[in-house]
Amino acid sequence: MSNTPAWQRIATLTDAKDHGLKEQEFHSIIKALGRPINMVELGICSALFSEHCSYKSTKVHLKTLPTTGPRVIIGPGENACVVDIGDNEAVVFKVESHNHPSFIEPFQGAATGVGGILRDIFTMGARPVALLNSLRFGEPSLPKTRYLLRRAVNGIGFYGNCMGIPTVGGELSFHSSFNGNCLVNAFALGIVKQDEVFLGTAAGVGNVVLYVGSKTGRDGIHGASMSSEEFDENSESKRPTVQVGDPFQEKLLLEACLEAFKSGYVVGVQDMGAAGLTSSAFEMADRGNNGVRMHLDRVPQREEGMNPYEIMLSESQERMLFIVQAGHESKLIEIFKHWELDAVAIGEVIEGGDVELYWHDQLVSSIPAKLLTSAVPQYNWPMTPPADASITDPIPLESLPAPKDLGKTWLALLASPNLASRRPLYSQYDSTVRSDTVVHPGSDAGVVRVRSVSGAEKGIAISLDCNSRYCAIDALKGTALSLAESCRNIAATGATPIGISDCLNMPSPEEPQTMWQIAHCIKGLGEAARAFSVPVVSGNVSLYNQTQGQGIQPTPLLAVVGLMSDVHNAVPSHFRRSGDVVFLIGQTDPSEIGGSAYLATVHNQERGALPKLDYELEQKTCDFIRALVNTQLLVSCHDLSEGGLGIALAESCFRDYEAPLGATLALALKNARPDGLLFSESGARFLVSCSPDKAAKVREQAQSAGLCISGEGHVGGSSITVEGFASVDVTTAFQAWRSGLEEIFGA
Repeated sequence: MSNTPAWQRIATLTDAKDHGLKEQEFHSIIKALGRPINMVELGICSALFSEHCSYKSTKVHLKTLPTTGPRVIIGPGENACVVDIGDNEAVVFKVESHNHPSFIEPFQGAATGVGGILRDIFTMGARPVALLNSLRFGEPSLPKTRYLLRRAVNGIGFYGNCMGIPTVGGELSFHSSFNGNCLVNAFALGIVKQDEVFLGTAAGVGNVVLYVGSKTGRDGIHGASMSSEEFDENSESKRPTVQVGDPFQEKLLLEACLEAFKSGYVVGVQDMGAAGLTSSAFEMADRGNNGVRMHLDRVPQREEGMNPYEIMLSESQERMLFIVQAGHESKLIEIFKHWELDAVAIGEVIEGGDVELYWHDQLVSSIPAKLLTSAVPQYNWPMTPPADASITDPIPLESLPAPKDLGKTWLALLASPNLASRRPLYSQYDSTVRSDTVVHPGSDAGVVRVRSVSGAEKGIAISLDCNSRYCAIDALKGTALSLAESCRNIAATGATPIGISDCLNMPSPEEPQTMWQIAHCIKGLGEAARAFSVPVVSGNVSLYNQTQGQGIQPTPLLAVVGLMSDVHNAVPSHFRRSGDVVFLIGQTDPSEIGGSAYLATVHNQERGALPKLDYELEQKTCDFIRALVNTQLLVSCHDLSEGGLGIALAESCFRDYEAPLGATLALALKNARPDGLLFSESGARFLVSCSPDKAAKVREQAQSAGLCISGEGHVGGSSITVEGFASVDVTTAFQAWRSGLEEIFGA
C-alpha cells in the first residue's frame, strides 16, 4: 500500500472530470507541463479553468465591448475599475454574482457576496461608500422562493449593515425560470485618490508575499468550480462549498488595509475571493510577469490537519494577499497585529513565471502562472437563434380583450410582486450610515455625496437594472433597452453616466440557443454603450445558471454610475408637495405593449415586439432632463419604464414615510385605447414636477430642445387620475402597492 498522501497522488482523467475539467483541457495542461499533475495541481487547474475565473466561453465576445474613455483610469482586468471624477479623485466600482452559493445557502451565500465585492473595492485602495444589489427569484407563491428571498435579504442586510456601508438602491424580480436557480448580484462603489490606487501585481523579485486577515478553514473549497456548473438533484449537498462570512472581521481588515496602504511599503494586493489563495497567487504572478514561491505550511489555519489541496482551494472569507517591499514586512505585520488580524510572511516574488508551492520545505507544485490565467483556452461555442422566431412578432392591442374595469387592473398591477413597493426589502438595509446618502432606495437611482478636497460636494448616482423578460424575448434589443433605462435613471437624478459594470447571468453556453443569447446580449450592450458614449469598465460573467436543463431568463445586469458637479441639485422620483405642476415629457405609443409588464401580468404573455429604441431621442431627452435638474427647475423626476405611465404616475404619488399625494394628468393624446396609453412601455419618457412659477420655463426649455410635453397636470387631491381614461383612489392605490410584498416577506 502506498504511503503517498491523497493530495499528492497523480491525477487521472476520471479525477479531472470529477473536478469539472474537460478531457481536452486536462490533456492540454499535461502536454504543456510535459509531466503528470498531482491532486493539488488538479484542484488548482480546475479552479482557474472554471468559467467563474477564466471567462473562457465569453472572452471572445467580451473583447468587442467599448472599455476606454477620457475618464477611464483602469478598465477591465483588475479587481475593479477606476474612473476619474476630478480633483485627483476617482470612483472604484464593480458588480459581481453570488448566485449558486445563494441558492444552496441563501444567508451566507448573499452575505459573502457582499463581503467579496467590498474586498474588490478596498483592494484597490478605495474606501467603500455605497452598496446596491439585484435579486431574481422564482414564483413568489412557492415556499422555497420565500425562504430563499427572506434569507438572502437577511444576509445582505447583515453584512452591509455590520460593515457600516449604506445600501442605496437595487432591484428585485420574480419569474418561474428562477425557481431552481436564484440570482444574487452585489455592487459596491468606493472613493480613492487617483495617486493612491493599488493593483494586484506581484512586482519586484525578492519582495515578500504576506498573508493577512482571517485564518484559512475548509469552507468554500471548490466554490469557484461549483459556481461554474449546472445544478442537479444533488445540489443541496454542496453546502460545504459555500463560504461563511464575518463582517466584523472584514471591518477590521478594511481599516487595517487602508492603514497599510499609507505605509508606502505595499507593492501589490489582491483579495482572496473565488478560488481563494489559488487565484490570488496566480493572477498576481501573471500581472507582474514574475513567479511566486509560497510555503503553505506557514498559512494561518483554523482547522487541524489541513493539507495543501485544502489550503489552496479554501474560499474562507476576509483574507488578502500582499506583496511588500523586502525588509519592511515587519512594519506591515505590526499594523495588522494592531487590528487583531493574522499577518504572516509566506513566501517571496521570484524570477520566471512559475508559482511554486512548498509543504514543509518539499516542493509540491510548480506551474507557470500564465498557463492557468491569460493562456486559458477560449471557446467560441456554436450558436443557433431561438427556435420560436415568432416571439418578437408584434401583438396588436386590439387582439387583446380590453379590461372591463381599468381601475381594478391598475390596482392589480400596482400590487403585483414585480411592481409593488420594495420597502419590505430595503427597509432591512441601512441607507443612512455615513450620512452621505442624498437619494435613498425607492427612487430611480441612489445618490451619494462625495466630499472633495476642493470643497465641492459632487454627487455619484448609481442605477442597477435589467429587464430579464425583454432579454428573453430579444437578447440584443432587450439588453440595449435595459441600458437605456439605466441611463434614464441616472439622468433623472441630474447626473451624467461615466461608466458601466455588467454582470451577465446566463444558462449553459454549451447549449447553442443559449450561446446565441449570450453573444447577442453582449452585442446589444456594446451597441448601446457606444450610442450613449459610456464605456464598460468592469464586470462579471455567471454561466450555467440552470437546474436539470431548465435555464434562467438571460439577465445581463447593468450597473451605471453617474457624476454630478453639485449633489445639492439631485432630486428624488416622488412628488413632494401639493400644487406643483406635473409634466409628461416624451411621447407614448399605445401600441408598444410587447414584452410589457401589463402583457405578462394581465394577459399572461411574454412575447411581442419590444418598444422602439431611438438612441438620438434618448440622449436628447436625457440631456434635457439633466439640464432641468441642474438649473433647479424640478422638484422631482421619474423615468417611465416597466408598467409604463400608470405605474410611474402612481409611484410618483407614493412617499414611503409620509401620506401619499394625489395627482391629475391630462394627456394630449385623446383617441387611444386606455390600457395601451396607461401601460405602454415606450422609451425616452419622464414624469417631472416643478413649482407653478417655473412651469413656463420648463415649457419654454422643452420647446427649445425640440421635445414634446405630452401631458400636463398637478399634484394634489384624493385620487390618481389620467383625465378621460382612468382614476383610482390614492389611498387605496397606495395600500395595494405597499402591501404587494408584505405577505412574501412575512410582514
